[in-house]
Amino acid sequence: MMLPRTSQPDFLERFHAGEHAVIEACYREHGASVLAAATRILPTIDAEAVVHDVFYRLLTDTGMRSAFSGGNLGAWLSRVATNAAIDVARRRRRETSLESVPEPRAPAPVLEEISARSIVDRFRDEILPEKYRGVFEARFVKQLPQREAAATLSMQRSTLAYQEERIREMLRKFVLGKDAS
Repeated sequence: MMLPRTSQPDFLERFHAGEHAVIEACYREHGASVLAAATRILPTIDAEAVVHDVFYRLLTDTGMRSAFSGGNLGAWLSRVATNAAIDVARRRRRETSLESVPEPRAPAPVLEEISARSIVDRFRDEILPEKYRGVFEARFVKQLPQREAAATLSMQRSTLAYQEERIREMLRKFVLGKDAS
């Protein structure tokens, strides 16, 4: 089977229609340059995932295909891949920066006087709202890493980090007293 060339007169119409043979021709003709664009920003393994995502979106997303109105398809695909790679790199930086935030320490004298278990139970029963209990159990009781806790609870890591910070504030006030900041 002969694949259509991106320079054929009816190419744009067939591209917008999402014909598999046309998308395959795009992949064969521009896949290497799209990968090169993504690897300027990401390691190869992540760049390959970006390339697969770009071409998957070409196959499945009519809106994405219609965004290309003609011109240099290779340059357009490379720009799409570059933008996607930048988004991945930003997400990774945010995830890394969330992990590097040190966790505050509980004051030792309080923990020496009262058993830690009773503090936890009292805090959970008297102070902690129901909506934060899953995060509290995963991060504070089971001490799961953020990624694992977020996956276990089926939530975004940023949501988990926000709830975790709210729990820390409540716990700090509970342990140290109402005026603690």
